[in-house]
Amino acid sequence: MTKNMGSIDRVLRVLVAIAVFAAISMDALTGTWAWVLGILSVVFILTSLVSFCPLYTIFGIKTCKTAS
Repeated sequence: MTKNMGSIDRVLRVLVAIAVFAAISMDALTGTWAWVLGILSVVFILTSLVSFCPLYTIFGIKTCKTAS
């Protein structure tokens, strides 16, 4: 598993996940949307921790800097 996420990408994903969790905890998001966005936020956190996004591999995206 080669890293394909840069630090800015990782930070943005964590910030989005925190915002979603805050909205859920304040009951701004409820029902199906809360579940869907909550699960997506967990995926964002996990992919940020390992610096790897499977969808980036499928689409050929790489946001991390490469050693030259």
